[in-house]
Amino acid sequence: MNNERIVVLTDELLDRKGARKMSEIPHEVIELLQKGQLQTVNLTEWLAVDHVTLLQHVLDELGLAEESSPIIRRVSNLADKKVMKIIPAIALEWKVLLDSRSVGDSSTELYKSELYVTLAQHHSDSVRCWAAYIIGQDQRMSVHDKLVNIRPFAADSHFGVREIAWMALREDIINNLIEFIHYLSDWVHDEDANIRRYAIELTRPQGVWAKHIIALKENPQLALPLIESVLSDPAKYVQDSVSNWLNDASKTNPEWVKQICQQWLKISDTKETKRIVTRGQRSLAK
Repeated sequence: MNNERIVVLTDELLDRKGARKMSEIPHEVIELLQKGQLQTVNLTEWLAVDHVTLLQHVLDELGLAEESSPIIRRVSNLADKKVMKIIPAIALEWKVLLDSRSVGDSSTELYKSELYVTLAQHHSDSVRCWAAYIIGQDQRMSVHDKLVNIRPFAADSHFGVREIAWMALREDIINNLIEFIHYLSDWVHDEDANIRRYAIELTRPQGVWAKHIIALKENPQLALPLIESVLSDPAKYVQDSVSNWLNDASKTNPEWVKQICQQWLKISDTKETKRIVTRGQRSLAK
């Protein structure tokens, strides 16, 4: 008999603001997060998710009992289970599983498969993070195809999925910078602020929790067409990304950032540009 406790999704649970400390997260919230039945609402909850436990629940949910044991064993044996290590590791496990079930060596059918679509559209934001990272793990896809497939995650309603979406392609952009900049030149003009922000965040010279893009640390001018396209973006979400981009660049090219900021103020006398320029030079003001 299954004695697993049933936790009811109440309006109070769904509308919660989220705890400030992991120790303060209610037990029922943790339980639902681990089962993939609830989305995280803040960074504290996002970091509190036990991905191994969640993975076991999802494998069971999808009727993959036969594949479950070796996958769980490999993931459980990881030396480093920090979130930015375990998400790529789980994504790789899913990619291997998906490949074993696909016909031929083309990745096209993989992303149309029922199993992948289930992961990509799962209610759990953590599961969608795995699905996004599968794209980063796929070495068969072109830059164009990777961006096409990552786009739904870049536009996801959840902050965590949007962050993982750019982290998933970080290695790809390091190796194919100019080609990525070419395709992203359309993204910075998209109606969706999340898509515009993604184009900037993906190309940040230093970024957060990710490898640095040495080429942009040495020559930020390469990405100027992207950041200049949103120098007066109406969305603060995008403005913050642009200013963080400039702040990154200021750590290795301070004079270049000062010059760009001066130029922008001359051609764009808006409160949005002024905010970007001010925040973008915050490290220089110290």
